[in-house]
Amino acid sequence: MVDTWLIVGLGNPGPRYEATRHNVGQFVVDELADRRGERFREHKAGARVVETWVRPGADKMVLAKPNSFMNVSGTPVAALARFYSVPAERTVIVHDELDIPFDTLKLKIGGGHGGHNGVRDVARAIGTADFPRVRVGIGRPSVRQDAADWVLSPFAAAERKTLGILVSDSADAVELLVSDGLLAAQQKHHAPRGA
Repeated sequence: MVDTWLIVGLGNPGPRYEATRHNVGQFVVDELADRRGERFREHKAGARVVETWVRPGADKMVLAKPNSFMNVSGTPVAALARFYSVPAERTVIVHDELDIPFDTLKLKIGGGHGGHNGVRDVARAIGTADFPRVRVGIGRPSVRQDAADWVLSPFAAAERKTLGILVSDSADAVELLVSDGLLAAQQKHHAPRGA
């Protein structure tokens, strides 16, 4: 029997937010869809989805981008998980992470939300925090800038030079998590760059 994984890129809808740091999770699911030549379509759960596979014959992946704002991401995630009968342990949330330096990513299952309101709302809606997370580092502002303003601002020109690599590496991490498990993905992607 083929297992189904739900891969959700968190972010905010609309052109005003599409290039912001808070939407980097959606950049990653876009990359996963692009690799497979797939286009997102509207789903009744309040999200855009692509149904695909890690590779032919392997587990199914449902890539999703909620149509809701970040802080209320839980409702569409829970609806998709019910629709596709995906348990929490195969619901992967890809999101921006202030507490990880830019150009770095970390994977984990469970734990606190670290002040991330999207992650908090997903945990509330699905009834558990025990879901895998691909945490894409955006770092904290170096000057006295409010964190909320920081996450809703576009990546700086210097960051955009390596953003594509970070997004690609994060998509690789999702694929490895699905195909080989969390530990394999952590061992590969938690190492320093170039190691």
